[in-house]
Amino acid sequence: MSEEIIQKTVDLSLEDSTVLSNKENFESKHPLNTRWTLWYTKPPVDQNESWGDLLKPVITFSTVEEFWGIFNSIPAATDLPIKSDYHLFREGVKPEWEDVANARGGKWAFQFKDKKTNINELWLRALLSVIGETIEDDQNEVNGVVLNVRKQFFRVGLWTKTTDEEKLKPIGANLKRVLKLPETRQVEFLSHEASNQRGAKPSILI
Repeated sequence: MSEEIIQKTVDLSLEDSTVLSNKENFESKHPLNTRWTLWYTKPPVDQNESWGDLLKPVITFSTVEEFWGIFNSIPAATDLPIKSDYHLFREGVKPEWEDVANARGGKWAFQFKDKKTNINELWLRALLSVIGETIEDDQNEVNGVVLNVRKQFFRVGLWTKTTDEEKLKPIGANLKRVLKLPETRQVEFLSHEASNQRGAKPSILI
């Protein structure tokens, strides 16, 4: 994907919601640098359902136009049922801690506890920053982005390949900007390994 088209895509994400819906800027196919797969976790119906039963791939895409077609066809974040998730990951990377691409990494995350938050816009901004690969500086560190829908909050998480603090801090700062967070709010980074430990605290705060 050319730098010009990437910037145009991300510029759309940084303006008003009326501009976000304007897809006429793209009249021909504009390939992304990476193929991406959208996954969905449905809410559990009974206790016998495993994580593998709940998590399913939806579709894989590789162009800006395909992204907009998919985004406009799936339920908005605010229309998802409680205990469901969206996951957008590089093709070939499964949104699980055990996946070899994720095993030594972790995630930046922020919880929006105010349900009046425009999570639809913020989720779109996060998606565009990931597929446009403007969330990082040519490091290929980000594996994917996740939206968790829970009764008390929405959470946006950005999954990374490593726990390298030098690489992660600029990404965390960019995520904070993409999510329109004020300086008084912090995004937190926690390794996947630490997530398995009760009472684990974030290793990085931005």
